Amino acid sequence: MRCFRLRHSTEMIRARQEPRATGATAFGILKIFVLAVCAGLAFAGCKPEPRADLVIVNGNEPESIDPAIVTAVPDMRIAKALFEGVARLDGKSGRPVPGLAERWDVSPDGKIYTFYLRTNAAWSTGEPITSSDVLYSWLRALSPETASDYAGQLFYIRNAEAFYNGKLRNSSEVGIRCLNAYTFEVELNYPLAFFLDLCCYPTLAVVPRQAIEKYADRWVTHQPLPCSGPYELAAWRLNDKVRLRRNRFYWDAANTRSELIDMLPTASPNTALNLYETGVADIVWDKDLVPVELMDVLMKRPDFHNFSFLGTFFYRFNVTRKPLGDPRVRLAFALATDKQQVVRKLTFGGEKPATHFVPDGVASYRSPAGLDFDPERARRLLAEAGFPEGKGFPHLQYMFFAAAGGGAKIQGKIAVELQQMWRKELGVEIGLRQIERKIFYSAQSRLDYDLSASSWVGDYNDASTFLDLYVSNSGNNRTGWKNGRYDQLISEANREQNLEHRAQLFSQAETILVVEEAPIVPIYFYSGFTYFNDRRVKGIYPNLLDEHPLQDIWKEKSDMMGRRANKRFRALCRTCWLSEPCLRQPYF
Repeated sequence: MRCFRLRHSTEMIRARQEPRATGATAFGILKIFVLAVCAGLAFAGCKPEPRADLVIVNGNEPESIDPAIVTAVPDMRIAKALFEGVARLDGKSGRPVPGLAERWDVSPDGKIYTFYLRTNAAWSTGEPITSSDVLYSWLRALSPETASDYAGQLFYIRNAEAFYNGKLRNSSEVGIRCLNAYTFEVELNYPLAFFLDLCCYPTLAVVPRQAIEKYADRWVTHQPLPCSGPYELAAWRLNDKVRLRRNRFYWDAANTRSELIDMLPTASPNTALNLYETGVADIVWDKDLVPVELMDVLMKRPDFHNFSFLGTFFYRFNVTRKPLGDPRVRLAFALATDKQQVVRKLTFGGEKPATHFVPDGVASYRSPAGLDFDPERARRLLAEAGFPEGKGFPHLQYMFFAAAGGGAKIQGKIAVELQQMWRKELGVEIGLRQIERKIFYSAQSRLDYDLSASSWVGDYNDASTFLDLYVSNSGNNRTGWKNGRYDQLISEANREQNLEHRAQLFSQAETILVVEEAPIVPIYFYSGFTYFNDRRVKGIYPNLLDEHPLQDIWKEKSDMMGRRANKRFRALCRTCWLSEPCLRQPYF
């Protein structure tokens, strides 16, 4: 018999923030409804599921948990917990450490990596993970049919790019092969300093061929889902939560600190803060989930943590649309953008104005000077392009995504600020186009925009994770901009083993990107902001990649503050006429 249940307590809190009917009418309706449902539960014999050991507010509802296609940070957090690669990132240093592979060898010329898989590596369903699973997963990520935005991360492998572009059809000619059941070999085009960092990325995680071939693009919705990471998928309830359960077959299961983790989706900063303050949630990630109006107050609290990490906010041009194909027009917009003013007026979390694209602090690299605010030169360039004082300039739009509030709400404020700057300094009128976040990135990929708000957070600590984005064949380019000299410099830099010469090549490329051609305009560097009580929640360490593996995080159950939080949670539930968290059926 199917068991119907009420929604999780997060939905209760959301409901408490919505307008309600007045007085006794609403109260009576609620009471009758809840009592009726509770009676139904009693007859059905349903029991509340156990509470999670750790509850995390994770941002927006995931669009996918397929590691080959995820692009948003909240989606990646879940994908990394479910699927692991041959290597993973350490939560303290942010550097690669062994994952499904217990070790690896590198040839003297730096081009061949041999990975030795753990013989105790297994899927969450109990079957062994072998080198053929790694081979399948990497070829799948490389396949055009998968449509991975990050397929380019595999192009450093011999013949991988030719296979992706259809010039090579025999996958056996790609430089990846199984030597035996537990040994996997990779041949690169040239030595690559950050190849192991790439191996930690979700795109190269090991996924279950047995499920994908059976269920095609709906494989993540079928239970049981074979997982290769420290957690398995217990439930995915749309607009409620993703529940993760410790994978007892994971090679390092003995050191997975939390048995059950709930990842709650919400785009509302007020909801996120309420969930945290009432003890329902233990951790809230991302500045987008901090109420902007409370930022200056919250930053003074000991449980609100501010830190530096590798991230840049910028806007991009669709250079395929006139007149944005003219570098003079793009440079005019860039020079008419007062980045100091944007940070001073609109951001309050420690952000720094950006005149270059690669953030400060990246290993073995220092960016060249970029463009400062120079409205006089901006007007001269726009006039040279045929639009003196903005006359005759076409009506274009600046695209940004809709947000419930918090850090994400700044998107709209920045859009208005830029609109006013460009009107004042250039005499052009740019419209504002706000769209839902779920379709925002697909619109960028289709080049369905004129100008667009953008951001990038580094995948690893190297300049290439930023500058590789704008080579001509990158799936994350999303500007239509192509520059042969830029491509050549990036290719040479990635091949170069001398760190000083490599940095010089990257510097030349970044000068083309930001100063000469300007398909993008950096505005500010991010500052991280997370809230959790570090007397209760353990295993979170600051690092430049903002990388926090879920298997390393746990909550001290004996802490008195934890008991007080649970008491607040029970009180909350009593106001909703339930003594335990109420739930609803998963969608699969």
